[in-house]
Amino acid sequence: MEYLLTFIEGIASFISPCLLPMIPIYISYFVGKDEKKTNKAVINSIGFVCGFSIVFLVLSIFASSFGVFVSEYIKYIKIVFGIIIILLGLNYMEILNLKIINKSRVMNKNAKDLNFIKSVLFGIFFSISWTPCIGTFLSSALLLIAKQQDILKGIVLMLLYSIGLGIPFVISVVLIEKLKSAFNFIKKHYDKIKIISGIILIGMGIYIIFF
Repeated sequence: MEYLLTFIEGIASFISPCLLPMIPIYISYFVGKDEKKTNKAVINSIGFVCGFSIVFLVLSIFASSFGVFVSEYIKYIKIVFGIIIILLGLNYMEILNLKIINKSRVMNKNAKDLNFIKSVLFGIFFSISWTPCIGTFLSSALLLIAKQQDILKGIVLMLLYSIGLGIPFVISVVLIEKLKSAFNFIKKHYDKIKIISGIILIGMGIYIIFF
């Protein structure tokens, strides 16, 4: 169950209100000056996904190690972690207003004329300066990984999160023109998306506490 939830969290991160409006900008970085070269854009998007996945995997190893280190108190930590994730869900639904979490960081790095290597570095930078919505779902995934107390399983879970977040990026590059209507539909239903995303987080918190 945790594998599916983590994958869904990755997808939810992509369609979150604070990331989705930025997708056309990211795609313009991937395409660069050669707007007609789809292959280049796809390669750059894959590099971008690899970049943020590397950082996320390193974080998952730290989270798993932390879970092993505090294994004696894991029953109590599960409850604390679960409550934190539930609070994150309530914040995402705007039932709560956690100002510390809601502070966004603006990207100002010049990411034009990318190639694969530069795209990897761009992905690394992106992961370090993620928007609040990415941070919310990523934190949830890391808390679940810490609960597992298994480094290998933690890596697999984080790979699923990265895949859930990364696949839509690559698909968007290939189908950007066809997906414009889908993006517009999502933008029009941000409120509902926030509620659904918040419910996912709350469900994850309940799962961590009781399972």
